[in-house]
Amino acid sequence: MANTVTLLCCVVLAAVVVAYAQRRNQTGASIQYERMDGDVTMQCGSLDSDASVTWKVNGTDVKAHHREEGSRLILMEVDLSNNGLYSCFQNPNGERRDQINLRIGTSPREPTVTCRSNTYPKGFYCSWHLQHPTSIPTDFDVTVLHNQESLEVTRDVVHKNRCHVLFPEVFSSYPYRVNVTAVNALGKASTTITFEEINIVKPDPPERVVATPIPSNVRRLEVTWNSPSTWPDVEIFPLKYFLRYRPLIRDQWEHVELTDSTAHTITDAYAGKEYIIQVAAKDMEIGTWSDWSVAVHATPWMDKPQQIPSTTEQEPLLGTYPNPDPNPNPNRSPPPPSRNHSLVRTPTLTPTDPLHH
Repeated sequence: MANTVTLLCCVVLAAVVVAYAQRRNQTGASIQYERMDGDVTMQCGSLDSDASVTWKVNGTDVKAHHREEGSRLILMEVDLSNNGLYSCFQNPNGERRDQINLRIGTSPREPTVTCRSNTYPKGFYCSWHLQHPTSIPTDFDVTVLHNQESLEVTRDVVHKNRCHVLFPEVFSSYPYRVNVTAVNALGKASTTITFEEINIVKPDPPERVVATPIPSNVRRLEVTWNSPSTWPDVEIFPLKYFLRYRPLIRDQWEHVELTDSTAHTITDAYAGKEYIIQVAAKDMEIGTWSDWSVAVHATPWMDKPQQIPSTTEQEPLLGTYPNPDPNPNPNRSPPPPSRNHSLVRTPTLTPTDPLHH
């Protein structure tokens, strides 16, 4: 029985030592977290309350508004400028008796939480952030429930405020419930959101968007792109695309929606004008449009000038190569759209447009 008690005491003592060590930084100082705008009291180690001590902060005299009461230092209405390494020395020999790393901050407010599936139907990720910084280390606890069951949450190795969750089933009618709790030494706050899987599906933007001029066609541009590489299976869960383009001299976009193609030929470009082009993607049936792809620039084909020989000494005249197109009229009507896309002319997107970016 005595051995059991001794062993238990050792375990408790070891736990206390570990906890105390965790509250110490590399300089051996204890870390003391305190709230912004409050008064802070620091105690010089285990000295008696009436002991005579001298306090320093970062090696210099304490200049902030304060008072000293025996072995205690009291700072008034602290803010971030009071952060620092405080040391106390016992009088009269000047022996250092303690060091305190003071960190001023605030308790967290409710985090902002968003969830999205860019890898449907594999899973989704949730990300969060604090709109108001706490100025001290803050951790986040995340729980995800579906049909009253807790799902495994995997923290992202790159983005510290992101986690990943696998869909337990596809086409589920049960909502998902995600709770994120922000916790630090001064308090905690939580946010809970609820959603159905069909409402968070949003692919990443299309990739490798390329726009090239078509030789001898002064009003055409060939645009190609790839499906987002994060989308797991475009054959089983196909995407549709939304192409927008405009010349740099105008603010109005032209739009084309395509249901089963990753290429489109622009036939109504202004000759010789540089164009800006972007593409977005969406699941054929559910979810929302992706953000716009990285913008690419292209200019339709332009005939190269040709120098015409002359027998006189006057400056040479410039001509152009003949256009091999049998119908060189640049104002001819474009061909009718193919069956797999529709041309929609719309004004500039407004902020209420889900594709506005």
